[in-house]
Amino acid sequence: MPEVIHHGAVRGVTGSCHEYRLNTGHSSASVLIDCGLFQGAEISGRSSGKEDGKDVLEIDFLIEHIKALIVTHVHIDHVGRIPYLLAAGFDGPIYCSEPSAVLLPLVLGDAIKIGFTRNKNLVERFLKLIKSRIVAVPYGQWRSIEGMPLTKNKDHTQLKFKPAGHILGSAYVELRSKRIMPKEQTINDQSKSWHKTVFSGDLGAPYSPLLNAPKAPYSADVVVLESTYGHKRHESRRVRRQRLRSALIRALKNQGTVLIPAFSIGRTQELLYELEQIIHAERNKPVESRLSSIEQLQVVIDSPLASRFTEVYKQLEPYWDKEAKNKRANGRHPLSFNTLTTVDSHQDHLDTVKVLAETEYPAVVIAASGMCAGGRIVNYLKAMIDNPVHDILFVGYQAEGTLGREILAARAGDYLKVDGQRKQLNANVEVINGYSAHADQKDLVNFIKRMRHKPSLVKLVHGSDHAKATLADKITALGVECEIGMLTG
Repeated sequence: MPEVIHHGAVRGVTGSCHEYRLNTGHSSASVLIDCGLFQGAEISGRSSGKEDGKDVLEIDFLIEHIKALIVTHVHIDHVGRIPYLLAAGFDGPIYCSEPSAVLLPLVLGDAIKIGFTRNKNLVERFLKLIKSRIVAVPYGQWRSIEGMPLTKNKDHTQLKFKPAGHILGSAYVELRSKRIMPKEQTINDQSKSWHKTVFSGDLGAPYSPLLNAPKAPYSADVVVLESTYGHKRHESRRVRRQRLRSALIRALKNQGTVLIPAFSIGRTQELLYELEQIIHAERNKPVESRLSSIEQLQVVIDSPLASRFTEVYKQLEPYWDKEAKNKRANGRHPLSFNTLTTVDSHQDHLDTVKVLAETEYPAVVIAASGMCAGGRIVNYLKAMIDNPVHDILFVGYQAEGTLGREILAARAGDYLKVDGQRKQLNANVEVINGYSAHADQKDLVNFIKRMRHKPSLVKLVHGSDHAKATLADKITALGVECEIGMLTG
């Protein structure tokens, strides 16, 4: 039976990295599912033990027997250590969905510039190498994994991607390997001749903008399931859109800026989709502001990477959900509207921060990083966090050890260190969990509950201890054995 070994995302929600190992006689062969960065205070269990909030980058496990890498989606906590994996000697194929095959080089190119070098020739050589390794696999099709053992000259291990609804291109992966049976035993039911393991990656919530909702697999023997929000329920899409609308109306009235820390891919595009919908619906209504209409409210994407991803999202329209496609067919532009502005250069970024901080002109700013752990959002916070006319709107998980988590834990009037400066928290802080790209407790339970043939084991990863323990109780109540993943090796 295949063995699942965890190299990350078991002590928290970042650093996703799991190994699917086949033991065949005297040798073993493995595939890796994701290879992401640890972020915030989360560290690898085999590091020096310094919980200093810095990313753990080194590949601290053996890779000689790893034949391939499978990427569930392109968020940095799932792919950020791929350059280090290649540097450690990994030379196998990288399997991912077709949209992820387009997005992955963009993510890794940016990661290389930040973590390795800005030398253009070196970056281009790396991207050429990455592109040569990528194998794009259509959703819903079984694909043999190169380099894995054969059984009687037939493929022994195969993979299949299914939409996960987390970001564009995200997938959960089904892995199946031939069961090795004693010679005297035969299996008449061909479906039982395979051992199937499902890795959820990050599952999305139903009704997420642009994305098709994930559907539960038909069957599995083992499911490795994320648990980020295993202890919580999200607000409905109607409620979260109403709360976002309220934040916009408040900004118009206060002449302030709504600062939204968001990751460049996924969350930014979903927010643009919702903002366009709100502005379109409110376009003819009066507003209490120096602006005559909500249509004049400036929406700023201050992230070159987010801007590039948004352009690619537009190109990947065939993978949008039905609602988004219908809007385009009716002449609407969910990711592009009149008051949407992108900021690219660093000087333009500094100028934008200065203007919005000094003039208190109503605006919405979406900037990375999503956890305020560096990036351009920090300059906005440094300039505006002490002014009560502004809002800080969190729409995603804030990991331990990040500035985002510190802001959430603080009370109005508390002092915080922002980029080394002591700042008083006077801005309004709000959280809309419904915009999380992650499935909530109900969705995660339904992923298991709606399987026609339930797994014999669910292994929980990618969540806090409380989230995993709470979700484990819910899944056990379905009559399915559930255990919490542990670092191995």
